[in-house]
Amino acid sequence: MPRQSGLADREPCPWRIVDDVGGAFCMGNIGGGIWHSIKGARLAPSGARLSGSLSAVQARAPVLGGQFAVWGGLFACCDCSLTAIRQKEDPWNSIVSGAATGGILAGRAGPRAMASAAVVGGVLLALIEGMGIMMTRMMA
Repeated sequence: MPRQSGLADREPCPWRIVDDVGGAFCMGNIGGGIWHSIKGARLAPSGARLSGSLSAVQARAPVLGGQFAVWGGLFACCDCSLTAIRQKEDPWNSIVSGAATGGILAGRAGPRAMASAAVVGGVLLALIEGMGIMMTRMMA
């Protein structure tokens, strides 16, 4: 019988939130650095590809990192709240947290946008959790 993940397997929630914000910021900066370096080089004039690439990375990669950090922090807060309320840590916490995060972040656009963003967030996290469970079963 596979071992269920317990509450003590991860860091306690206040530190988990800080850890997730930092990890998401780094992921966003690295991905944004790669993306914007390519985009900056493509859009720059032919003699200034390197400087165009560097200026695009300096201008846009930290912004993307900050957006990732906001998403990661809100997701971690929702996940920790659900873990505390339900007193168990399972894939449903992540799925509902993804839906809540998507809905909260789209809140300024109105209820219809909130609902669609919540569905996208929930489905995305369900796919991620499903792939994680499938990989765990394949490796066992």
